[in-house]
Amino acid sequence: MSTIVDPVDVAGTAATSLLRFATAGSVDDGKSTLVGRLLHDSKSVLADQLEAVERASLGRGQEAPDLALLTDGLRAEREQGITIDVAYRYFATPRRRFILADTPGHVQYTRNMVTGASTAELAVVLVDARHGVVEQTRRHAAVAALLRVPHVVLAVNKMDLAAYAEPVFAAIAAEFTTYAASLGVPEITAIPISALAGDNVVTPSTNMDWYGGPTVLEHLESVPVVADPSEDPARFPVQYVIRPQTPELPDYRGYAGQIASGVLRTGDAVTVLPSGRTSTVAALDVLGQAVDVAWAPQSVTVRLADDLDISRGDLIAPAAAPPAVTRDIEATVCHVADQPLRAGQRVLLKHTTRTVKALVKTIPSRLTLDDLSQHPAPGELAANDIGRIVLRTAEPLALDPYADSRRTGSFLLIDPADGTTLTAGMAGTAFPASARGPARGGRTAA
Repeated sequence: MSTIVDPVDVAGTAATSLLRFATAGSVDDGKSTLVGRLLHDSKSVLADQLEAVERASLGRGQEAPDLALLTDGLRAEREQGITIDVAYRYFATPRRRFILADTPGHVQYTRNMVTGASTAELAVVLVDARHGVVEQTRRHAAVAALLRVPHVVLAVNKMDLAAYAEPVFAAIAAEFTTYAASLGVPEITAIPISALAGDNVVTPSTNMDWYGGPTVLEHLESVPVVADPSEDPARFPVQYVIRPQTPELPDYRGYAGQIASGVLRTGDAVTVLPSGRTSTVAALDVLGQAVDVAWAPQSVTVRLADDLDISRGDLIAPAAAPPAVTRDIEATVCHVADQPLRAGQRVLLKHTTRTVKALVKTIPSRLTLDDLSQHPAPGELAANDIGRIVLRTAEPLALDPYADSRRTGSFLLIDPADGTTLTAGMAGTAFPASARGPARGGRTAA
């Protein structure tokens, strides 16, 4: 089988590759300043934006521009209750393009980190050098592990207020690394920084000559993110059935959607789930053009050799490697709604493009972040709680374990009364999967 690569990475360099990453940190750890410094020092701030920040800083009696003001407007909106959503920021360097999910730091908005980190390939977790690892730090590490974020950066901030002392950084890095590794985080990179002074954010610090690792931006530019989609089995959730029924296309029947994982080729033997009926890929259309091969995350139209009864929510997968079809689901979840999730509650379950009715049968445990112990049979999950639940669906679903596929192993629980999102779920094994010991193959750069 030939290797498939994304066309933006054909040159074999990171010059045009895209990194999605999320920032997280407790209140007043300096996350807004870090984001502002990263944007400013990477020349990603427009001149009029910088002038506005300078004027606002002078109005506050500050001599130097307060780079936190580049993000403080949205933060103030959150504090006033206008919005508590994730803020997405886009910037680029000559080596890579970035989508930054700026998540709020207050404990009541921890659930928003689930949104920001759900598609992230890297998470930057900030820690105040004066306070060290706190409960919110552990919570953010747990969410990153739960969502299988492959790369985690520990940014030990405000090193200028800790006299740039190496022992302070080393102690925090060791504590966080031990905790995150026990959660199963595969790669942890610790970087000492001062977002306010600019140390080790974009340019190397002259105040910490004892540190020989990369700056934050250098790590973001060099961390590997390109994956070969042919390594994963194909998964194609049907979003829309196309039947133009025109004189030019009297028999056209196509299934449109986005390939969630893997590669589809004309001639592939496939299974349509949950019905289990089989067929062969007769043609693939991308942007109106016929192609022989398509891969994740391309949006395509699939045509099959047989006229099957297929509708939105069905999943097309290789006949040789289909996902399991089940009505009984065990999952680790992060509850995001203000109202609690209780055993016996009836909900809607949204998985890829399919939505079915479901029942929360039991809630076996809730995770205690301090010592990673499981609190048995809590009866309910409150906002920001991470726990295990067992579901029974009214219709069968084709799910992969979340550890195998972040796209087809995840789901949402929705309130059927008003459509409110209740819970983000990850199907598969118990969490934390590696609580009994450090993750294998982990790497720590300190």
